[in-house]
Amino acid sequence: MRGDLPKREPKMLERWAQEDLYARIREKAKGRPRFVLHDGPPYANGAIHLGHAVNKILKDIVVKSRTLAGFDAPYVPGWDCHGLPIEIAIEKKYGKVGDKLDAADFRQKCREYANAQIDLQRADFKRLGVLGDWDHPYRTLDPKFEADEIRALAKVVENGHLVRGAKPVHWCFDCGSALAEAEIEYADKTSHAIDVAYDAKDPAALAASFGVDAGDAIGAVPIWTPTPWTLPASLAVSVGAEIEYVLVEGPVRDGRRVLLVVAEALASAALQRYGVEAVHVLGRSRGAALDRQLLRHPFYDRDVPLLLGEHVGEDAGTGAVHTAPG
Repeated sequence: MRGDLPKREPKMLERWAQEDLYARIREKAKGRPRFVLHDGPPYANGAIHLGHAVNKILKDIVVKSRTLAGFDAPYVPGWDCHGLPIEIAIEKKYGKVGDKLDAADFRQKCREYANAQIDLQRADFKRLGVLGDWDHPYRTLDPKFEADEIRALAKVVENGHLVRGAKPVHWCFDCGSALAEAEIEYADKTSHAIDVAYDAKDPAALAASFGVDAGDAIGAVPIWTPTPWTLPASLAVSVGAEIEYVLVEGPVRDGRRVLLVVAEALASAALQRYGVEAVHVLGRSRGAALDRQLLRHPFYDRDVPLLLGEHVGEDAGTGAVHTAPG
């Protein structure tokens, strides 16, 4: 490489350290307008990767440019030291709490591991030429930092910005902890898709939407789903407002005719799944005419409304999609 940079670069960084360049800049900048870039910390686990490098270099550009623009722009790096990856690393070596270590010793091993990762990453960040107070970083494992977090949370509560509520979260039964989206890995799984009929609460009204007299027939809207385990939470069935639906003769049930509502484009394929070879269309209607009709849940004693949904398509299934919010 031109300029012999692989050899010159470490010497340049060594000179910066010997001259205590960061402290000299801080002394020179005293009294100037303050500019503080709060460092969103990397996680203390493993060597840095390209994402770390981009993050730190961009922050270094901002801080140095603000310094050159006449600001006092200190940079205090930090590390996030809490979370499952550190615990899992210690579990791999010592087992879970109680196997070889009690809770106090386990936490101490986690601290030692986190500090070792900080030393590893700090050396890499320095090698990138990032200037900062590397000897006095903030670490989320420091008791003072944890105490300040509690104080900050107390201020949030005092100001009325914290509310108690409930929301679904990903949960790890092994770790006994909530999981972030980034920690979720989905295994490939082949699931069976099924068709389920939602009987109409008022078959006559459903058939009337198609200009048909239902008589004593059963009216139903079949749905197709590859996630049958969500059926207990089903609260609605969605249809497309502009989709063309047909009322067709379905398979006989308990000696009674069954009238099914399906998207016209999917009627033939759906009826074949139900063992009906011929498509006998009794009437046609847009999905908008079905809005707010009531169905019955397939195995719970509750009403399920038909609602209009823009997500409903005609690429697969029946043209009706069961909806399980949450």
